[in-house]
Amino acid sequence: MFLRWREALLTTAPVAVLGTLVCCALPITLVALGAGSVMASLVASAPWLVVLSQHKAWLFGFSAVLLVGNFWVLYRSTSAACRPGGACHISHPFGRLMRRLYWGVLGLYLVGFAAAYLSLPVARMLGN
Repeated sequence: MFLRWREALLTTAPVAVLGTLVCCALPITLVALGAGSVMASLVASAPWLVVLSQHKAWLFGFSAVLLVGNFWVLYRSTSAACRPGGACHISHPFGRLMRRLYWGVLGLYLVGFAAAYLSLPVARMLGN
């Protein structure tokens, strides 16, 4: 039971973070690069992007909760549920890979957060 829950958490956090990037970082990046027409055709072909953008606070909050749970699974719960030599142990190559992937996904989350919530205040502060 614990392993199924753990595996589900480890796979849903990266998917949720990719949702934040598609929702908020991709449109801002395309428009900033002068590809507004690409963004318009993307919204026309995938109208669910508008719904994601309207609920970005919930999307970022849900992703943050999943990332906190993922951190707990990777760093806190291993001592109680994993024996030395197991795949979840800190010295196992799979455990090290999962930790590296976690930090990469957290970096992507921070990029999406900065694009969604910090790009407009920074642009206003710089006078653009």
